[in-house]
Amino acid sequence: MGAVSVITRDATISASPQAIWDVLADFGALSSWADGVDHSCILNHGADGVSAGTTRRVQVGRNVLVERITEADAPETLAYDIEGLPRRLRHVANRWTLRPAGTATVVTLTSTVEVGANPLARTAERIVCRVMVKQSDSMLAGLARHLENTHGSP
Repeated sequence: MGAVSVITRDATISASPQAIWDVLADFGALSSWADGVDHSCILNHGADGVSAGTTRRVQVGRNVLVERITEADAPETLAYDIEGLPRRLRHVANRWTLRPAGTATVVTLTSTVEVGANPLARTAERIVCRVMVKQSDSMLAGLARHLENTHGSP
């Protein structure tokens, strides 16, 4: 087994967990609120709407990724694996958790990155972690901006 890095970022968003869940659960519409995502669409639906097995195609520049839902527990948790990254990255996953905080919601985005154990893999891990931190911050900011523009304050 390779090394595993976990990156966690939080944001408090002035919207209800359900309003945030509705945006996250519109799995194919990522490009409507995530900065830097050029295109996104559903490839396959899971058995029950937003459920394990649902996949989306995500295009960021020339890179095409497939994200596959591994857990969906409305309106609290959405987790998915990210496929299509370099093979050196053995496993990459994102997990969104929503926790009510008064009239707002604390949104946590946890990214898990598994790489090989050799020195080259460790270098790749550090680079990927830096990129993931920026990407997570950007996704949280885009989600907050989208909700503020769409739903307004609670």
